[in-house]
Order: sequence, then structure tokens, then C-alpha cells
Amino acid sequence: MLFPTLNFGLFFLVVFFVSWFLYPQPNARKLFLLLASYFFYGFWDWRFVLLLFVSSSLNFLAGRLIENSVIAQQRKFILIIAIIINLGLLGFFKYYGFFLDSLADLVFALGIEKDLPFLEIILPVGISFFTFQGISYIVDVYRGKVKGHYGMLDVMLYISFFPQLVAGPIVRASDFLPQLQAKPEPHHLLAAMGILLILWGLFKKAIIANYLSVELVDPVFFEPTAYSTYDLLLACYGYAVQIYCDFSAYSDIAIGVAALLGYHFPKNFDQPYRAESLREFWQRWHISLSTWLRDYLYIPLGGNRQGTVKTYRNIFITLFLGGLWHGAAWHFLFWGSLHGLGLMTERFLQQFRTISKPSRLHRYVKIFLIFHFICLTWIFFRAEDFNAAIRFINAFSNWDTPATLMTPFLITLVVLGMSIHFIPSQTCRLERFFNRQPVIIQGLIVGIAIVTIEAFGMEGVAPFIYFQF
Repeated sequence: MLFPTLNFGLFFLVVFFVSWFLYPQPNARKLFLLLASYFFYGFWDWRFVLLLFVSSSLNFLAGRLIENSVIAQQRKFILIIAIIINLGLLGFFKYYGFFLDSLADLVFALGIEKDLPFLEIILPVGISFFTFQGISYIVDVYRGKVKGHYGMLDVMLYISFFPQLVAGPIVRASDFLPQLQAKPEPHHLLAAMGILLILWGLFKKAIIANYLSVELVDPVFFEPTAYSTYDLLLACYGYAVQIYCDFSAYSDIAIGVAALLGYHFPKNFDQPYRAESLREFWQRWHISLSTWLRDYLYIPLGGNRQGTVKTYRNIFITLFLGGLWHGAAWHFLFWGSLHGLGLMTERFLQQFRTISKPSRLHRYVKIFLIFHFICLTWIFFRAEDFNAAIRFINAFSNWDTPATLMTPFLITLVVLGMSIHFIPSQTCRLERFFNRQPVIIQGLIVGIAIVTIEAFGMEGVAPFIYFQF
């Protein structure tokens, strides 16, 4: 069930009205939201609802065992076993095929003929996201960051809550579980923020991301040798805009839907292409994942507390595994490695930085360089495999091929997508304006916006990019 569809619209209307009808009865409301989340997830494939249930139940049980244990070694043992189980489920469904394919290539290279146990495994949508939420829950319980004795219903709803279930943002247990304990108040509902975020997400997905995908990015990445250097360059910029508008659109809609149900999710994107450094980029891009990797991987590895060499090692391991999280393929590992090496290089160069405040020109140059490095890494992220990425880069020599895709429409979409990163945020002003309007006018604004997006959007609904992760 995709967000910008009639099916989801009808589903959410039912969930919205029933959940607020049940708000005087918190447990009944949470049970209804849990069942609605399972229905939402089962709309893709009912077979994986059992997987989600088992994963949530195991994490709840592990958290309860950790809470009730007073022996430090026993608590740590339970935590390690629970993490292994979570990663084992993720590894089996997501990396089994990649591991066997790589092993088969190695066996063939060694001249050994051996049949390997290949299985046709379907990747459950959103498994990376709800696995990471489960791990964050048990780790936060172990660290004492999750205060209070939360019941099974709360924990299962936290892991399964449908707005962020399949593509984030990755919500922390310490942020969301207290919200489930508090009684929701319809009078404090952030309706304007939720509605505006949903409309903004629909626009970015249906207008910018979809058109760039179909008209520019997909054909160029499919056969880069058939296009000119200028078309390839525009496709690189186009994919940078597409993946931002696509993924941030899902996050905006998820945050907006949660807000209309009375819950607060953290911001997941903050104008990432205006970053002046790679470190700042990761502070602005997919914030819930980058902070998760920092808090649950980089810092436990030692962070920057064990000397320069180990700091560089920890940076590289974190980004390398971040690439692996995105997909079981060598081009994702290379993408993560490039970012890891870039952050290491950036940290090394910082020691030669002068204290004086950089000029505006200097800042613009840094933004320009960082953005183009990111665009280079996006080639490996978008390509079907590593060899396809190399073919794409080699095709930049097609200077003699005439440009065919540099149309005013596509260039306008790329410029519009980039301008989003440099305009001041007007969210608060828009919220105040929307709230001041009568209900009839609010409904009219929403209706006009939806009809306009529907009229100018492409036919059909393309899946969000991050559903594959």
C-alpha cells in the first residue's frame, strides 16, 4: 500500500477517525493501531506479517529479560544474543543471496565445481528499518535510556507503527514509547503541520521525483553509452534531486501522518545539499539512520576516543556497514566506502584548517565540491551493479554525441529540486496562515492542492526508492 494512492487514502481515513474515536480508551486505541499497522504491512504480502510479529515479540522478550536481570554479565549476554537474532533474520532475508553468489564466484575462480544451496528468498519490505528499531529498543533498555516498564502492546506498536514501518524515519524507543504512555489530546493535534507535510511530500514525489525518474534518470542509467556527456551530467544532477525528493517525501508524509494521529516523529532531512562538509551532509541526510549508526555502531566501536588510527578505522567501518545496510551488492559497499574515505580525508585535512572565519566565496566553493563528490557517489548507488557504474562513468567521454534530454522542463525540475536546499524554511508561517483560515477554506486549500498534484503528476504510482532497503 503506497502513500499517494486511493487505497492508502481510504485506509488512513478509517484509521484517523476510529483511532480518535477510541482516544478515551488508550489500550483499545493502541491495539487498533497495531492491527491497522499489520493490515498495512500485510497489504504487500501477508506472509511477512508473521515475521514482523516474531521480530517484535522477540525484542520485547529480550528487553523484559534485560530489565529484570540484575547481573551485569547476564544482561550483556541477553543483549548480544538478541542482537545476533535480529541481525541473523536481517542477514538471512537480505544477504543470503549476495553471500552465496559471491561464494560461487570465488569457488569458480578457484576451479572448484560445487553445487551451493541456493534458495529463492523474497526480501520483506522494510525489514532493515524495523530491525534497526528493534535493536535500538533493546540497546536503549540495556543502557537505561528507556525508562519505565512498557508492556508488550506498546513495544510491538512502536516497532510496527505503519507510518514509518517500511521506509523510516527510524524512531527511537526513548522518543516514541513515552508518547504511547501519554493520553493523546485531539485539542493539541498538530493538524496544520501534518497536512502541510503530507502535501509537500506528495508534490516532491509525484511531480519532481517521478518525472525525473521516468524522463531522465532511468533511461540514461539503463544505457549511458547512448547519451551525450551533457545528458549524463544532467542525469547525475537529476538523480541527486530525485533520490532526495523521493526519500524526503516519504519521510515528510510519514511524519505528517503520525502528527495527525497525535504522535511526533523527528525530522529526517534538513536541506542536505547545502552542506559545506561530508560530516555536515550526514548530519542533514537521513538523519535518523546517520544518528543510529553513530550511536549504535560508531560510538560502541570506540568513536574518536582511542587515538587517530582507530578513529579512522571506526569511521570507515561505520560507513562501509552503512553501505551494506542499503543493499547486498558490491556497488553499495563501494558507495559506503567512498563516503568513509571521504570523511577520513576530511578529518585529516581539518588539522590544517585556519581559525579565521571562511569567506562567503570559500563556503560556496566547499558546497560546490561536496555536492559534486556526493553526485559521484550517487552513480554507484543508483547503478544496477558495480560494472554498470563504471560504464556510466566511462560514457562521460561521449562529447560528440548530441544532447537529447536537456529540455527546459527537465532542467527546470532539477533547478527546482536544488533550490529547495537554499530557500529559508517557511513552515511556521504557513502553519499559522493555515490555522487562521476557516475549516471550509482549509478544506478548499487541501482539495485544490491534491487535485493539482493529481492533474500534473504522472499516471500510476512509482514505489519509493527506499522500499528496496
